[in-house]
Amino acid sequence: MLQSRALAIALILLLSTTLPEVHSKFTSDKDRRDWLVTVDAIAIYIYESVSKVSPKIGQILADAAQTTPVVVTRNFFIRETAKITIMVDQVIEKMKNLCYKNFVGY
Repeated sequence: MLQSRALAIALILLLSTTLPEVHSKFTSDKDRRDWLVTVDAIAIYIYESVSKVSPKIGQILADAAQTTPVVVTRNFFIRETAKITIMVDQVIEKMKNLCYKNFVGY
């Protein structure tokens, strides 16, 4: 029971985007630092697979992905990953500056 509940929650979180939003993201762009692109791509793949087998269940998953708790959770993850991305960029910039000062000399 607990495993099926955890699986259902994981699927809902994965399917927590709207379909046009997932298709609008380009996953092979090297400069893009959106960490949720991969999750969105997996979610759309799962949705499309389930929808091919049973359109009714696919619609239930799509409806469940638009519920308030799922949307709030996804928005939280978006905000936090944006903060982490900014911090990682700052650390990388500091490391570059440190390398330039110590090894290159300027």
